[in-house]
Amino acid sequence: MGRAGRIASIAVLAGLVLTLAFVAPSDPPAPRASAPAQISGADAGPDYGDTLRRCRTVTVAHPECEAAWEAKRRRFFGQGEEER
Repeated sequence: MGRAGRIASIAVLAGLVLTLAFVAPSDPPAPRASAPAQISGADAGPDYGDTLRRCRTVTVAHPECEAAWEAKRRRFFGQGEEER
């Protein structure tokens, strides 16, 4: 191995050592706040599971489907009845 090869290998080795020196002491991410224990039945909205499955294929306006999708949107975006 010539002089240039030795210099290149030392540079690569030094790069690896510096990388490990910066990465090794970094702290692991702090634990996030725990999730709420469980939503009670009073807090949960009505279950529109069967209605939404049936409404996926509806091609015309259907009041029951529109109400179910709107309730799902409100729950997803965290908007209660009082915010409407």
